Amino acid sequence: MAQPASTAPPQVSDAEPPLDPEAIERAYRRHRARRAAKAKRHREKRWASIRFWIVLVLMVAVLVVLAMRTLGEIQRVFGL
Repeated sequence: MAQPASTAPPQVSDAEPPLDPEAIERAYRRHRARRAAKAKRHREKRWASIRFWIVLVLMVAVLVVLAMRTLGEIQRVFGL
């Protein structure tokens, strides 16, 4: 038959330290670094999207200007 679980707290010997005193601080630093890295990735993604649209708009504007100049030269040469 199974024995009932003992309710006495486990005995800690005086020779071994209970916890690493720096463990909590390291865990906080690691979580803060992960949160900062996630925020940085989000910012970089947003700026990459903005740069993409700016470059796309500039390329379309250059294309329109070149097309208009080309059409103007065609009209001038052929007298259309």
